[in-house]
Amino acid sequence: MPEVWLPPRMQAHCGGNQQVVVPGTTVRQVINNLEREYPGSRDLLMDVEEDDLLPGLAVVVDGETSLLGLLERVQENSEVHFLPAIGGG
Repeated sequence: MPEVWLPPRMQAHCGGNQQVVVPGTTVRQVINNLEREYPGSRDLLMDVEEDDLLPGLAVVVDGETSLLGLLERVQENSEVHFLPAIGGG
């Protein structure tokens, strides 16, 4: 199953875990299964009304930043990282 690395703001919500293992073959399925395991986690990753990742949040699958977002394919042994944008100036 894919290994999901959680952003710091989600870790407390997910039992203090930095990473969790959840099934899924797309980023959307991974998020839905993460929601089943840790209710409320979807709201920390997705804008459900827009059916998209939250603004300022990137998903990286196996070291590659996804351009497909929720539709990105995930393999059985994939690493999935949800990374908040870094602001500055």
